[in-house]
Amino acid sequence: MQRNGGGVGAGGQPWVLRRVRLTWLSFMLFFILVFFPLIAHYYLTTIDEAGGPDKRIFGPRPGGELCEAKHVQDLCRIRESVSEELLQLEAKRQELNGEIARLNLRIEACKRSIDSAKQDLLQLKNVISQTEHSYKELMAQNQPKLSLPVRLLPDKEDPGLPPPKSSRSCRLRSCFDYARCPLTSGFPVYVYDTASYPWGDHLDPLVKQAFAASVKSNIYVTDNPSIACLYLVLVGELQESASSPLPPPSDLEKQLKALPYWRSDGHNHVLVHLSRKSLTQNFLYNVSTGRAAVAQSTFLEQQYREGFDLVVSPLVHALSEPNFLEVPPQVPVKRKYLFTFQGERVESLRSSLQESPPQSFEEEMEGDPPADYDDRIIGTLKAVQDSHLDQVLVEFTCKNPQPSLPTEWALCGEREDRLEVLKASTFALVIAPGDGQVVASAGCGMRLFEALEVGTIPVVLGDHSRLPYHQFIRWSEAAILVPKPRVTELHFLLRSLSDNDMLAMRRQGRFLWETYFSTSENVLNTLLASIRTSIQVPAAPIKEEPAQEIPHKAGKLAGTDANLADNGDLDLGPVETEPPYASPRFLRNFTYTAADTYRAWNRAPGPFHLFPHTPLDPVLPSEAKFLGSGTGFRPIGGGTGGSGKEFQAALGGNVPREQFTVVMLTYEREEVLMNSLERLNGLPYLNKVVVVWNSPKPPSDDLLWPDIGLPIVVVRTEKNSLNNRFLPWDAIETEAILSIDDDAHLRHDEIMFGFR
Repeated sequence: MQRNGGGVGAGGQPWVLRRVRLTWLSFMLFFILVFFPLIAHYYLTTIDEAGGPDKRIFGPRPGGELCEAKHVQDLCRIRESVSEELLQLEAKRQELNGEIARLNLRIEACKRSIDSAKQDLLQLKNVISQTEHSYKELMAQNQPKLSLPVRLLPDKEDPGLPPPKSSRSCRLRSCFDYARCPLTSGFPVYVYDTASYPWGDHLDPLVKQAFAASVKSNIYVTDNPSIACLYLVLVGELQESASSPLPPPSDLEKQLKALPYWRSDGHNHVLVHLSRKSLTQNFLYNVSTGRAAVAQSTFLEQQYREGFDLVVSPLVHALSEPNFLEVPPQVPVKRKYLFTFQGERVESLRSSLQESPPQSFEEEMEGDPPADYDDRIIGTLKAVQDSHLDQVLVEFTCKNPQPSLPTEWALCGEREDRLEVLKASTFALVIAPGDGQVVASAGCGMRLFEALEVGTIPVVLGDHSRLPYHQFIRWSEAAILVPKPRVTELHFLLRSLSDNDMLAMRRQGRFLWETYFSTSENVLNTLLASIRTSIQVPAAPIKEEPAQEIPHKAGKLAGTDANLADNGDLDLGPVETEPPYASPRFLRNFTYTAADTYRAWNRAPGPFHLFPHTPLDPVLPSEAKFLGSGTGFRPIGGGTGGSGKEFQAALGGNVPREQFTVVMLTYEREEVLMNSLERLNGLPYLNKVVVVWNSPKPPSDDLLWPDIGLPIVVVRTEKNSLNNRFLPWDAIETEAILSIDDDAHLRHDEIMFGFR
């Protein structure tokens, strides 16, 4: 037992010792791990504080002492840069916050200003509305609208005015019945059928057909004789044959009085004699025409009634229009010959006439002719030709002279040969008949016509001659009128003219020929216009062309071309979008008729054309020839316009509200057309766009037209013609028109400049 207990005790002592050792090791390990770092930290801290800030080992250090390592220096630089940027952004943020605060204050101030401006604008609109209303009331009081007077037509057998003392003394005031032609009548003209009177079978067939064709196309001709203002009777040119001789003057006078609307004296009748030859019968010389006016190319002094009868041009192109492609150009100004003359003087025909008292026109001319300068003219012109100072061509004998009146210079050769000579001539001499009693002759009219046709300046020798429509046409602007006694100074006069003067006269002559003399239609229009102007009746309104629209769809919003925004300092138009509105209609136009008559007759078109579209405007002869849509010569915009700065202050003059229409001609160029239409987007004062579709093929069904915010009217035409742009389409509602092609590229400021 003791041995066992002793064993246990002896064996357990080492175990206790081992346990004590483990505890001690644990305690020592805990002491080392816990207290030793604390003691070391305390010790080191105490050393740093005792050594000062410059001898610190673990404390924070100034400057870049910790950045001495290379890889740490880069990080330090990044930190410093980021810090600086953060400081700058913070400064900017504070600045922007201040700017936002200031802008908010300004926005609030602008809102208050806008509200105040809206109130002022509303008040101004009310004032304008009241002013317009007051203006309309004053205009209604001072200028009331007058309705057309009731037209009172005289009875068929009404004798009209009392008979004049002599038919030779007839003037408009004494022989014309103004009651049948009121200012608002529209100037209706009744034309007798050539088959309704006996001498109709003797009329030249070409003249008859040309006259009938011109009558059908004239806007003044009416089929109702009871309302007619004027009655036209075609009396020549007559053709005599062996089987059917011409009626004697007494029978012709009876046939005239037998006309159904002659009314005993023939007032408001015009006897028209159109000549196609240089020798024309003046068979009306011994015929009493009563109060009827005579319009022909040949007149004797005792026969012609100044201011009542009319000297008309000969009818050269009866049924065919002249070939304008063969008309020579107007330049160069000077041609091969300075002047030319080809003619043969017709001697006295006394030996071939009867010895009875003068009864016929030819016999009357044989009695006591005045002093004749023809011999002096021949000698002077030959001397100029022989001097060789200038190249001239004068011939006083002909191989094939044309029949002409006595004492008149006969035409030489055929018309084609004469035109070839005139094409090489700067001036063409037109020598009046030697007998001063002949105030107008068909031969002189033929020479004048041919000279104007080829651009040769006529030189008329003989101040007693009456040129066609001399009451209305200022012939001094297209021809040189020289008395026969000044033939010795003729060469000096022609050489003294400048090139500019000659070119202006040639241009004016071409205008007169094309407008008044070139075709049978122009001859009739000029005849009627001269009478209508004499009695001061306004021209009939030009009929508008019905616009057959082509359906199309707009599905593409038009953009804005970048180069259109650069308009400089020019204010193109209002900021607000104006709705389309039509131009005001003119209720009266008699002022233009009375004031612009002489200017319109003698004005040749210049290099630029304006196209005011006013249906009630007056026009003189060839109403559709001047500008295509019935116009006078008022400036576009209705006012006198301005220049420079005034363009920004007013729109063209004294019309405050006005828009214009773009008429665009196109032919199967859809892409080009669409681009041109898109460029019109945002154009101020634009009313609408009228696209004249010249192609027989309609536009593509899938074509999307640009939406420019304004109507686009596509008009179908009957034929492909460049003149379709000038037709007065009824879709046009403005007076001002901009006519352009589909490939024309104009900036908005350029269009505005032209419009204003």
